[in-house]
Amino acid sequence: MVKPGSDMETAASCLKAGEIVGIPTETVYGLAANALNAEAVANIFSAKNRPFFDPLIVHVHAIAEVEKYVLIMPEKAQILAEAFWPGPLTLVLPKNDNIPDLVTAGQNTVGIRVPSHPVCLELLKKIDFPLAAPSANPFGYVSPTTAQHVADQLGDKVCYILDGGPCNVGVESTIVGFLQGEPVIYRLGGISVEQITKIVGPVAEQISAGSNPSAPGQLDVHYSPRCKVVLSNNHTTPDSPETSYLRYTEPLAGIETERQLILSPGKSFEEAAVNLFAMLRQLDNSGFKYIVVELLPETGLGRAINDRLRRAAAK
Repeated sequence: MVKPGSDMETAASCLKAGEIVGIPTETVYGLAANALNAEAVANIFSAKNRPFFDPLIVHVHAIAEVEKYVLIMPEKAQILAEAFWPGPLTLVLPKNDNIPDLVTAGQNTVGIRVPSHPVCLELLKKIDFPLAAPSANPFGYVSPTTAQHVADQLGDKVCYILDGGPCNVGVESTIVGFLQGEPVIYRLGGISVEQITKIVGPVAEQISAGSNPSAPGQLDVHYSPRCKVVLSNNHTTPDSPETSYLRYTEPLAGIETERQLILSPGKSFEEAAVNLFAMLRQLDNSGFKYIVVELLPETGLGRAINDRLRRAAAK
């Protein structure tokens, strides 16, 4: 069982040897491998039990690196990259032949981004290849936001877990593709729709794809704990000691405090996003049968949080 550590050289050596490594990003922890090595990438799918039709995101350390792995970058993609990289934004672009089809689920486009986590960036600069890195958890389960989350579930399947502390965004990157050069949001995430439209104007959204996703995070059921998640506006489960509650800013009256967790007492979307996955895990590991979740206001980062909660409840 691998324990988290801070040895950058060990992480780099594992990756160079074609092994998989748990890495920190600002969004969630990733399960990383050499994106140019199809055999190494296959190990990601095996460790996560991830279906091969679900594409991966490629991580690089600078905008200048992107041209090595994509054929073209539309004007509005360049504008978004300059505005939000390094940061929680993934751009889906026509791929170069050096990106294996396994990374892209056979599609001719690849999701690529420059993460802003300093430890991740340092690691990317130490190696001469990009990293394919989906979230470091069993497929469909709650995403990890600490190195210990990775160790708890995949500690026997990785070469190393590089500890970079808790993630400071807490939800996955926003994914934007392009149709005839115009941006289309494929996944809500750490960059809000409002932030994107402020830079490039109105954008279309295609955030669900059933079983044929154009990008990660589009499956109807995802981010799910083992116990049943119920949206509070659909709540028909009688209150009992088996029921817990995940609230936005205030607890419910008449319910024991030990059965309730508050995402953000300060009414901050950013704080709620940071706490989201860790609190879902905490309640899931506490023996409850149900988690009744309160949706946030449908604006800004609240939309991305609600997207995760709805997909978790769809299980």
